[in-house]
Amino acid sequence: MKVLANDGISTTGIALLEKAGYEVITTRVAQEQLASYINRHKIDVLLVRSATKVRKELIDQCPSLKLIGRGGVGMDNIDVNYAREKGIHVVNTPEASSDSVAELVFAHLFGGVRFLHNANRDMPLEGDSNFKNLKKSYAKGIELRGKTLGIVGFGRIGQATAKIALGVGMQVIYHDPYVEEADITVSFFDGQSVSFQLESLSKDEVLKKSDFLTLHLPAQDKYVIGKEELEKAGSIIGIVNAARGGVIDEVALVDALEEGLVSFAGLDVYESEPSPEIRILMHPNISLTPHIGAATEEAQDRIGQQLAEQILERLQA
Repeated sequence: MKVLANDGISTTGIALLEKAGYEVITTRVAQEQLASYINRHKIDVLLVRSATKVRKELIDQCPSLKLIGRGGVGMDNIDVNYAREKGIHVVNTPEASSDSVAELVFAHLFGGVRFLHNANRDMPLEGDSNFKNLKKSYAKGIELRGKTLGIVGFGRIGQATAKIALGVGMQVIYHDPYVEEADITVSFFDGQSVSFQLESLSKDEVLKKSDFLTLHLPAQDKYVIGKEELEKAGSIIGIVNAARGGVIDEVALVDALEEGLVSFAGLDVYESEPSPEIRILMHPNISLTPHIGAATEEAQDRIGQQLAEQILERLQA
């Protein structure tokens, strides 16, 4: 069988598949040429991340496909139900990248409370000539310890984020209509662990009680955090979105930053991705990364391995 890993796959995943007799192709095929390539090479398995779209038209055009794999959590770039109706397996790797995304959330949070996103711009330009003034400008940082982190969406990534927050010494509250309560166990290097039992609060309660807010939701039909929610919150130090573009109203977010309702934001995903709005890119109070939540060597290795294992489980004769 032939596997096209159109958005890449780790060497661990390749090794597992090749050992089982699969041919793994890592050529990056442009979206408009994908159907032709799949048919010409009689591809059995198509593996994607977020870049490649697998819509009804592509599925209809490619009768050789037996399995579609998404390296990551959300599958909004795949017409999942339609593919399954056609008898095609659709799999993803929901657990593989949770820790990596959670750590990126905290990279934005730690950077935000100490102004690192701006300091790293200013120091190369003025560090040798304006050091004392820069020191004074960035001298009003705060600690995360003792603050309250509100998490909207408490699935695997939300819970992984909670574990880091609890380890840092933050209070954690969350809102998720599908997870009424959760036992969160924070494990340490020496085998010790501490467990916390948390219960879901209303979204309004989370907004009002949180010092910091982070979102962990799949793609939505409407904003989860918009102008109304930001005004209800009153005052939030920082908001991070490493989930999906479109869960936060970016216009309302910028307005809230400029009105002082929010001190800073950290964004890894964008409404108009892959071409974020200039107003977002140039805002001094927004820390920016280019959709790299799962882009660690460890996460990619787990993703490749889990995809390979699911392919073998479903397609091995």
